[in-house]
Amino acid sequence: MDMKSLYLLIALAPLAGSIIAGLFGWAIGRRASHVVTIAGVAVSAALSLKVLLSFLNGSAEVFNGPVYTWLTVGGYEFSVGFLVDSLTAIMLVVVTSVSLMVHIYTIGYMQEDPGYQRFFSYISLFTFSMLMLVMSNNFVQLFFGWEAVGLVSYLLIGFWFKRPTAIYANLKAFLVNRVGDFGFLLGIGMVLAYFGGSLNYSDVFAAAPALAHKTVTIIPGHEWSLLTVTCILLFIGAMGKSAQFPLHVWLPDSMEGPTPISALIHAATMVTAGIFMVSRMSPLFEMSDTALNVVLVAGSITALFMGFLGIVQNDIKRVVAYSTLSQLGYMTVALGASAYPIAMFHVMTHAFFKALLFLAAGSVIIGMHHDQDMRNMGGLRKYMPITWITSLLGSLALIGTPFFSGFYSKDSIIEAIAASHLSAAGFAYFAVIAGVFVTAFYSFRMYFLVFHGRERWMENHGSQHAHHGDHEDEEESHDHHHGLGPNDKPHESPWVVTLPLVLLAIPSVLVGFFGIDKLVYGDFFKGALFVNNEAHPAMEELAHEFHGAVAMGLHSFTSLPFLLALAGVVTAWYFYMKAPHIPAAIKEKCAPVNKLLENKYYLDEIYFAVFAKGSRALGTFFWKIGDMLLIDGLLVGCVSAVTRRLQTGFIYSYATAMIIGVLGLMTWWFLPLILR
Repeated sequence: MDMKSLYLLIALAPLAGSIIAGLFGWAIGRRASHVVTIAGVAVSAALSLKVLLSFLNGSAEVFNGPVYTWLTVGGYEFSVGFLVDSLTAIMLVVVTSVSLMVHIYTIGYMQEDPGYQRFFSYISLFTFSMLMLVMSNNFVQLFFGWEAVGLVSYLLIGFWFKRPTAIYANLKAFLVNRVGDFGFLLGIGMVLAYFGGSLNYSDVFAAAPALAHKTVTIIPGHEWSLLTVTCILLFIGAMGKSAQFPLHVWLPDSMEGPTPISALIHAATMVTAGIFMVSRMSPLFEMSDTALNVVLVAGSITALFMGFLGIVQNDIKRVVAYSTLSQLGYMTVALGASAYPIAMFHVMTHAFFKALLFLAAGSVIIGMHHDQDMRNMGGLRKYMPITWITSLLGSLALIGTPFFSGFYSKDSIIEAIAASHLSAAGFAYFAVIAGVFVTAFYSFRMYFLVFHGRERWMENHGSQHAHHGDHEDEEESHDHHHGLGPNDKPHESPWVVTLPLVLLAIPSVLVGFFGIDKLVYGDFFKGALFVNNEAHPAMEELAHEFHGAVAMGLHSFTSLPFLLALAGVVTAWYFYMKAPHIPAAIKEKCAPVNKLLENKYYLDEIYFAVFAKGSRALGTFFWKIGDMLLIDGLLVGCVSAVTRRLQTGFIYSYATAMIIGVLGLMTWWFLPLILR
C-alpha cells in the first residue's frame, strides 16, 4: 500500500462506519452498528500508530501533496490535500486512540438510549472531520474540517433534541463559534489576498518572510502589520474552537450532551483544533510579537479565571469541563511563549487524562443511577474500585504530580513562561502559577466529595437539589426520578465502561515520562514547528536546562508548582473531609464573590443584553423606521398615490396611453434616421 492510500484509509475508515450506521442502522441493528463504527475507528487508530512509530524511528518521510482537486477558478485552485509530518502523526494517534476508547465506552453508557445507532454514526463522523482537519495541507481543507467538527458537535451537544436545555446549549455553541469562525474566515481571506494567491501551507510559509514589514490600513490613518492582523484573525478562530476567553462560554453548557461526547469534544478533538492550528501556523506567528502577546494574555485569563469557576461547581461533569477550559488556557499560554512543542505535548497528555476523567465521571453517574450532583455522593471508593483508582490516577496527572504525564507537560509550560521575554509574560507566569493551586484544589475537592467521606446518597435521598443527569431522554418527563432509591446502592460499571478507563489510565501515567525527551527536547517536531530562537529563546533555554525525565521529576519536589499543588490537595482534604464548616463559612462571608463565580462572571447576561437584545433592538428599529415608515409609508405611499390616479378603470384612457406610448417609441426610433 502506497502512502497516499494509507492516509486515505486512515481518514475514510471512520467515515465508512458512520455512513453505514447512520443510513442503515435501523436495518442492521444496534450490535452491527457499533461493530462497524468501532472497526472503522480501530483501523484508523492502528494505522495512525504505525505512522507515528515510523516518525519516531526516523523511517518516515513527510507527505505533502494533493488528493483531489474539486474547484479551479481563474488562477486559484482549491483541492483536498494531505500534509502528514510529525505534528500530524501525533494528532492522528491522539484523536483516533481516544475516539476508539469513547466508542467502546459508548456501548455500555448508551445501551438504553433510543438513538443508539445515530449516536455511533455521529461520533464516527466527528472523528472523520477531525482527521480531515489535522491532515490538511491547505486552508480550504482546514476550514472544511473546522466547520465539520463544529456541525457534528452541534448535533451531539443537542443529541437529546427534545430537551430544551440541550437545544439551548447546542445553539449557544453554534452561535459563539460563528463569531470565532468569522474571524478565522477573514484571516484566510487575508492569506489569499496577500500571500501570493495560494492557500497551500508551504506556499504561504514561503511567502511570509517577504511580507514581514508590509502594512495594511484597516482604520484610515492607522497602519497595521499585515502579519499581525492575519495572525490575530486566525487566532480569533482558535478562541472559538478552543474556548478561550471571551469566546469560552459555550463549552460548559455543552455538558448537556451525553458523557461520551463530552470526553470526545473536550479531551482530544474539537477543543484542541485551535491549539493545533496555531502550532501549524507557527511560521506566521513567530513573525509577530503583538500576536503572540494577544495569545499569551487570552490563555492566561482562561487558565486562571476558568479554574476559579471549577471551585463552585457541584455537577461532576461541569467540574471536569471547567478543568478543560483551564488546561486549554495553559496550552494557549505555551503557544504565546513560542513553546509549540510543549503545547502539543500537553495536548497529547491532556487528551488521555482528561478523557479518563470524563469517562470516569460518566461511570460515577451510571453507578449513581444518573445523579450528577456531588453533594449526593461520598464513599464510592468501596462500591466502585476501578472507577475510584482510575479517577485518582487521572486527578494526579491533572494537577501535575511528579512523574505523571501531566507533570511533564504542565511544568514545562510554566518553565517556558518563566523564560519568555514577551511583555505579557509576567502576568502569564502569575496566572499559570496561581492556577496550579486552583487546579489541585477543585480537582481533589471533586475527588474527596465523590469517593471519600460520608455516604450521602441516603441522607439526600429525595432532596430538592437532586440533579437530572444523562439519559433524561426525550421520552421522559421532568418528574422522572434520578438517583439512588432508598434500597439502592452504587455499583461498579460494566466492563465496556471500565476497560476504557484502565486503558486510558496507562498513558495518563506513563506517556509523559517516556515522551518528553523525544517529543519536546528532541528533533521529533523538526520541520513541522518553527521557533525563532533569536527573538523567542524560551525553548532553547529549557533545552539547556533539561537533563532527562528522572532528573526533572526529582528536582520538582522542591519547586514552587509542586508545593502549590500539594497545598491545594491538603486544603481540599481539610475543607471537605475534616472541617466542612469552613467552606460553608467562607461562602457566607464572601457571598458577593461566590455569587459572581456561580453566575460565571455574568458573561452570559452581558452577551445576552449587548448582543441578543441589542441585535433585536436594532432589527426592530430598521423594521419600524426603515421598513414600515420609510418604505411602506413614504415610498410606497407616495408612489401608490400617483399611480392610483392613473388607474381610472376606463378603456379609452388605457387605449390613449398605449397609443401615446407607441408614438413615443416610433419617434425615438425613426427621428435619428430622419435627421441623418
